[in-house]
Amino acid sequence: MKTIGLRKRFEGIVVSDKMDKTVIVAVDRLVKHRQYKKYVRRTSKFAAHDEQNRCAVGDRVVIIESRPLSRTKRWRVLDIVSKAV
Repeated sequence: MKTIGLRKRFEGIVVSDKMDKTVIVAVDRLVKHRQYKKYVRRTSKFAAHDEQNRCAVGDRVVIIESRPLSRTKRWRVLDIVSKAV
């Protein structure tokens, strides 16, 4: 992958590909609970632009921050890490 400035990058799994040129990517992260000091899994969903409609449900992808492309899309699919089995 090539470096593109200081833009944020996340790796996640495609959970929906029903729209044209758009996929929904679920990104998991671990957050430490303030009181109990236990790590809790948090999931965020991002709408990402997929120009060639190459992504399918279950694919692991890298998304990168971009300019607003629509009301909800602010991310682009940079690379497909692994295809779904």
